[in-house]
Amino acid sequence: MEVKPINKRASGQAFEVILKPPSPVSDVAHSITSPPKKRDVSLEDIQKKLEAAENRRRSQEAQVLKVLAEKREHERDVLLKAMEENSNFSKMAEDKLILKMEQNQENREAHRAAMMERLLEKVTQDSSCENHFEIGHCVTMEMVL
Repeated sequence: MEVKPINKRASGQAFEVILKPPSPVSDVAHSITSPPKKRDVSLEDIQKKLEAAENRRRSQEAQVLKVLAEKREHERDVLLKAMEENSNFSKMAEDKLILKMEQNQENREAHRAAMMERLLEKVTQDSSCENHFEIGHCVTMEMVL
């Protein structure tokens, strides 16, 4: 191991540490080598490369088609779910409306029956109205309703 001082300054020191002297083998390894020689390309090699490229292309196309099919299936599922929810909502709204209409009809009939009962009670209790009925001055009950 060899230590060589490079610079001495007031702020500090700089030095170089050499662990091992350079060997002749390492000089050859660092030298620029010539480009590798081109090997002869045979027809079989070209065909194999073309087949491999075609297989990669087919595989990529199959993958893209698979992804598109999955997207279409997902869109179809979402659409079916939306249609089902819409159908359920419509059915619930219709059932609610029918129930409300039935309740209104029952309330109207109950109100009409209560009015008829009160009217009949008034007619039967009021003696003066009975006299007017005999004379014909009062309005008939059908016209009141």
